[in-house]
Amino acid sequence: MTTPQQGPEVNQFQAPSAPLPPQGGADLGFVIPPPARLSATRAVAIGAGMLMVLAGAFLLRWLPGLHTRAALEAETKGAGVALLRVQIVAPVVIASDRSLSLPGSMVPLEETVLYPRSSGFVKRWAVDLGDKVHEGDLLAEIDTPDIDQQLAQARAQLAQADAGLNQARANANFSRDNLARYQQLLPAGLVSQQDFDKQKSQAEVDQASIAVAAATIASQRANVQLLTQLKAFGRIVAPFSGTITARTIERGMLVAPGTATPLYKISALDPVRVLVQVPQDVAPSVRVGLAATVTVREFAGRTFLGKVERAAGALDPATRTMLTEVRVPNPQGELLTGMYAQVALTLPTPHRVLSVPATAVLNDAGGVRVAVVGPGDVVHLAPVVIERDTGATIELASGLEPGDRVVKLPSADLTEGRVIEVAP
Repeated sequence: MTTPQQGPEVNQFQAPSAPLPPQGGADLGFVIPPPARLSATRAVAIGAGMLMVLAGAFLLRWLPGLHTRAALEAETKGAGVALLRVQIVAPVVIASDRSLSLPGSMVPLEETVLYPRSSGFVKRWAVDLGDKVHEGDLLAEIDTPDIDQQLAQARAQLAQADAGLNQARANANFSRDNLARYQQLLPAGLVSQQDFDKQKSQAEVDQASIAVAAATIASQRANVQLLTQLKAFGRIVAPFSGTITARTIERGMLVAPGTATPLYKISALDPVRVLVQVPQDVAPSVRVGLAATVTVREFAGRTFLGKVERAAGALDPATRTMLTEVRVPNPQGELLTGMYAQVALTLPTPHRVLSVPATAVLNDAGGVRVAVVGPGDVVHLAPVVIERDTGATIELASGLEPGDRVVKLPSADLTEGRVIEVAP
């Protein structure tokens, strides 16, 4: 094989005059061309081209950013001079009535437990559990043999006292007549002064005996009246109209005066009372005669109309609520004492309430405030008190007047005393 010949060097890329033989002496069936060579001039040209491409890309990237930054700076400088434009709304005076539903419990209009006043045995009972009774109806009778005997004795003693009074009067009359005779005989010396004085004293004693006998009669008469009244207590009658809610006696039971043996429990259920606790914020608005609606779960879908009958007029220091009584007519006896009920009341709020959009209220480190636009379009951050949050609107109890101009959507840029522009 022949060795390839090399010509003189030149400043450009040239192909060799003859192809290189395959290495190792193996015949591949084709000729491998020699490797290309890069001249220094070409390398410098390529490097300069790459630098130009990079510079162009940098300029294309940097120039728009520079323009945007300049525009932002110009806008920021303009904002420092231009007035902040805001929209304003007027507070709306809303109805001050507040509807609320309060839990309550039903209690009877009147309720009492009847106890025996006289001792004896239960002779009979006339009414039972659940019976309706009227005032004065007989409920039971008690047989009082001991009181009967005491009453008979007292009446005999009264008759004895009457006889004693008659005797005292007769003795007083006799002594008075004798004293008159002694007065006539004394000047003639027919009786001694001592006998006269004795007769005079006896007349005074007999006269005093009349007063003693009269006092004894009064005492015996009072004793008879007492025993008569105790015997009358053997008839147990209803103190008021109502329903018998408990009977605890049987025939033949021995009873004695006191609270050891109750007889009946009676309750007046028409109307029925519903006791509710009204919270402090609306307690001053409770008035007698205010309408109320009562519902109980046992009568789903039904409402019972009532009205406020009484209010405590003072708050419970433990719960800060006021006890209020609602009376509900119950002619059919459907409402039972002890039932749990819901009482709906519509109470007027004792102060004016204004409504603003929820977006107008600021709640930050400075407290709950709204931005009010005053004269000269100067902003004043007025502190307010929230009455109720309805979601879309906020009801305020204080801090605003109906004619105030309130910023609808305040931002953090709104500061006290800042001058703003009101959007039309």
